[in-house]
Formats: sequence, C-alpha cells, structure tokens
Amino acid sequence: MTDQQTTFLAKSEIKAHDLEHKRKLSFNIQKYNDSVVKGKQQFANLHLAREKAKNIKWKTIENLDNYLEQFEKNFTANGGKLIWAETAEEALQAILQICREKNTKQVVKAKSMVTEEIHLNSFLAQHGIDSVETDLGEYIQQLDGEAPYHIVTPAMHKSKEDVAKVFHDKLGTEPNLTPPEITKIARRNLRKKYITAEVGITGGNFLLADVGGVCVSENEGNARLSTTFPQTHIAIVGIEKLLPSINDLNAFWPLLATYGTGQNVTVYNTIFTGPRKANETDGPEEMYVILLDNGRTNLLRKEVRESMYCIRCGSCLNACPVYKNIGGHAYGATYSGPIGSVITPHLNGMKEYKHLSYASSLCGNCTEVCPLKINIHEMLLENRTIATNEGLNGFSENITWRLWRDAMMSRRILNSASHGIKNKVVNKLFKDTWGQHRGEIHFADRSFNKMWKDRQKK
Repeated sequence: MTDQQTTFLAKSEIKAHDLEHKRKLSFNIQKYNDSVVKGKQQFANLHLAREKAKNIKWKTIENLDNYLEQFEKNFTANGGKLIWAETAEEALQAILQICREKNTKQVVKAKSMVTEEIHLNSFLAQHGIDSVETDLGEYIQQLDGEAPYHIVTPAMHKSKEDVAKVFHDKLGTEPNLTPPEITKIARRNLRKKYITAEVGITGGNFLLADVGGVCVSENEGNARLSTTFPQTHIAIVGIEKLLPSINDLNAFWPLLATYGTGQNVTVYNTIFTGPRKANETDGPEEMYVILLDNGRTNLLRKEVRESMYCIRCGSCLNACPVYKNIGGHAYGATYSGPIGSVITPHLNGMKEYKHLSYASSLCGNCTEVCPLKINIHEMLLENRTIATNEGLNGFSENITWRLWRDAMMSRRILNSASHGIKNKVVNKLFKDTWGQHRGEIHFADRSFNKMWKDRQKK
C-alpha cells in the first residue's frame, strides 16, 4: 500500500463519519442541484447541445497538435508571448523568470486549478514573491491554509460561520460577520493588491485556436481586475483546453455556466488575445501564455482519451456518492471526484494514485450529469484494468482476488461449503474492512440454486 493510499483511507475514514461535514456539503450541493434544474431550462434541446459540444471536443483532441500550432501562430501575431512547458517545474521556472525580469514582489492571481496543480503559491513564496488569491472562495482557503475543496467552489465545505471564524482568526475582524460584511472586507483588502501588484496570473477556461484567444469565465470580476491593473498578464493553461473557433463558445459557455453553477451564462466572460494595443486604454503591456502538458499527453491513450474533453464544471463531483461522503481533501490531489480519479493516476503516476479509481461505486451518475457525456465511470474501470495489467496491485492482492473469483464462479465450490463455514470465512476475511462499521454477514441456510433444484424435484 502506497503512502498516498494510506493517507486517502485515513482521511476518508474521518470524513465519512463526520456528520457536520456531510451536513454542510449536502446543503451546498442541494442548492447547486436546485439551480441546475433552472439553468437547464434555457436549452430547447439539451441532448443535442451536449452532443454538439462533445463532437467539437472530439475533433479538437483528435487534431490537437494542429490546433496548438494554430493557437501559437495567432496569439503571437497579436503581440503575445507563448511558452511551452512540458512539466510543472518548467512552468514554475518560466513564471519566476518573468517575475524577476519585472522585479516583482507581489502577484494577484485569479482562480486557476492549473496553478494549484503546480503549487505556484508556495513556489513563489519560497522566492520572496507574495501571491494573493483574488477569488473569494480561493481567498478564504488561502487565509485558512487549505487547498481548494472543489473544482468550482473552493470553500464548499465551509458554512458562513466557518468563514466568519477564518476572517476573525486571520484578519482580526469582528466574530460572526454576515456574508455581505465578509465580502466587503475581502473587497477592501484585495482592491489594494490589484493596484500594487506588478503581475497578474490567470488560468483559462478555453483557448481559441482561430483567434489566438484565452477565455476566462468568472462571477466576481476579480480576473478582469487581475489582468487590467498589473503591467504583465500570465495565463497558464492546460493543452486540453483548446477549441477550434471562437464560434464554438456559443455551445460551451452556456453548458459551463449551467452545469457549473446553474446560471444561464457566467457573469463575466472575457477573451484575451494579447497585450494592450496602441489604441486601447486598458490591459497589460505584456501578455504571456504558458501551455502546460505536465502529463496531459498521457491521457491521449485510447482508454482515457475522453477525459481530455472535460471543461471542469464540477458537476460529476456534486453527483458522486463517494465525493459527497468523503469530500474533496481526502483525495490528496488537485483534481478530486470522479474526473480527478480518472486523470490523476495518469498525471501523477498510476502506481501512487491507482487507488483513486477504486474509490467509486461505478453507479454511472458522473457520466449521466456530465455536460459532454464523458464516459467517466467506464474510464475508472479502464484505470483498474491498466493497474492490473501493469502488475501494480501486488502479489497478495492478486492471489486473493483470483481465489475469490474462482470460488464465486464455481457453483460446486459454493455448494460444498455449509452456510456456517461461509459465515466464518467471509466475516473473518472482511472483519477489518466491511465488518468495521457493519454487522456480520449471514448466509441463508440454503442457496437459491439449492432451493430451485428442490422446487423442481417437487
């Protein structure tokens, strides 16, 4: 058992029995579900919209190399500077070099899961650069010293009382502040940062090959402020975020908004095509795009290629019974929930993270709610197959399941043992797993097979 798996099981054990944690999570997810029902009403034919979006992503990923080159050509033609980063370390060093050239002491950062993936904040802190999260949820998590809990809503596991306590403990505010009061304090603190920061850093929801554009969707306006005041804008984006054309946004923006937060469209949708032009009054003097691989090309293997269609709406997390019981931090990875369990073993190593693909009931609800109809639960099963075929499960686990399979598939073996022997064997085998929080298993005196034969004789 790897260290990652041991930690995952330990954290899951705690959260699965934390009733207050589950209450908060259930409350927030129910609010999300109610909003999504309303958001879906904007589609005349939701099935067709989802199919169209999936086909666009299929076309993109099948021709990813060509679209990446097209994006580079058009973005640089607009005055932007593009950097290819094969690893997280290359991306971090590129950002550090830019910051040093600008003599940067402080950066403002809009919400970005990619920067969480490469641990940008801690890296910059090691080099004397203060990186401030400007999304309210991310700002709360940064103050509390925690990683994001959810792809879309970073502080989903916190109640308004929890947030008020964080502000009281970290900022010295009055206890028991209301949400509007908390928001005002965050706004007041962050507005100063926008003005003084030399560099603004964002992610990107989509990349547009035909115009060389970076799309950023947000609800608070913090990304626009992070890219307007600083002299330099750095957008770091995974290579899978490409779309062929700006015209494809009419399919993706409504789906992302509806499945992400239940809105018809996100409040602020911005397309950045490069630095400020001569006739423009706003925007940075320089703009960089860092195209990050960091294991993403591993996802091009046919078994899990569909995972590259993901638009990071977070709907599969909200639908997953496992996520709703153990929460986001138990996964020990940047991307949690079903889609995180698919991609993390390929991004960070199958040996260390194969256990995440087993953290699923394979109920298929994640696939059902995915706006692009990605076969998430089937890819979780594919990951299990890959781990088995690569011999990563260990001798004892393999031999145990082989014996179990042989017994379960042999009616002769099953009928040869009495129900008393079955009870003893099974309850002893699963005493520390199944039996830890459940009563013992008791087999019937007669199997269905035996009852059927007796019935036929009569």
